[in-house]
Amino acid sequence: MDGAAGDTTGGGRYRIGVKNSLLRLGACVFIAACHGRSSPAPAPTLKVLVYNVHAGKDAKGVDAIERISDVVKSSGADIVFLQEVDKGTKRSGNVDQPAEYARRTGLHVAFGRSLDYDGGEYGIAMLSRWPIKNDTAIHLPVEPPQERSGGSHEPRVAMRATTTTPLGQVALLNTHIDASGSDVWRLQEIKTIIPLAKSFGGESGTPVLFGGDFNSTPDSKVQGELRASGMRDSWTTCGSGDGLSYPADKPVKRIDYLFLVGGVECTHSEVLVSEASDHRPVLFTIRPWNPASGRM
Repeated sequence: MDGAAGDTTGGGRYRIGVKNSLLRLGACVFIAACHGRSSPAPAPTLKVLVYNVHAGKDAKGVDAIERISDVVKSSGADIVFLQEVDKGTKRSGNVDQPAEYARRTGLHVAFGRSLDYDGGEYGIAMLSRWPIKNDTAIHLPVEPPQERSGGSHEPRVAMRATTTTPLGQVALLNTHIDASGSDVWRLQEIKTIIPLAKSFGGESGTPVLFGGDFNSTPDSKVQGELRASGMRDSWTTCGSGDGLSYPADKPVKRIDYLFLVGGVECTHSEVLVSEASDHRPVLFTIRPWNPASGRM
């Protein structure tokens, strides 16, 4: 009995000590696991590229589809708004440029026709990492029709679509508005675009990513109207510097934009250095709006 009692006293203290150590270790593991589960996952992001591709040629008129495609790929863009895109025109060697950009980048594509031109079509396009749905080109009427060299007219369009991304469904809107020295036609064109953007996604709660070549600088009446409508110019919240994108060799103007409507914000933007086109591409990083950021 005495031996058994002595063993219980010494061995019991050892077993209790081990048991307490194991309990403490288990508690630490549990707390660490709980802490890991409670840590918020990083917010998903999208990279959006706005790029006037000058009918697939650089400023010197040299074919540049391969170089443009390389810029898109190296940027890591998930969504790309392209302006000045040829489809089957003689001046571009009858190449289906939208299909070629899709083939070279591995992205989905949709084309929005502005007009029949030179044996083919001319317009704007979208590339997306995810399937593009419900794409439609919408005419932007002006009065009188905007006259180009030789008395021709170049009608402008806005192209809208949707896609489902890690942020959920987003509405996409792309445009290339008038390039005249006067704001006369551009001001008319945005009167169609503004309600289109709001009714398309913003008022229903779907975020709208609205990009393009607006042929207007930040101090113009056109940009003033867009900002007054509630559209948010991404560069002003997440860009550094002036955001100059045209011309590509020595930019002096900011005319390529990404506007946001709804619950998304821009966290970073930059003008990429490239002379594959006569414009430089502008890249934006977008995420769900974070109330703590103060950006919206």
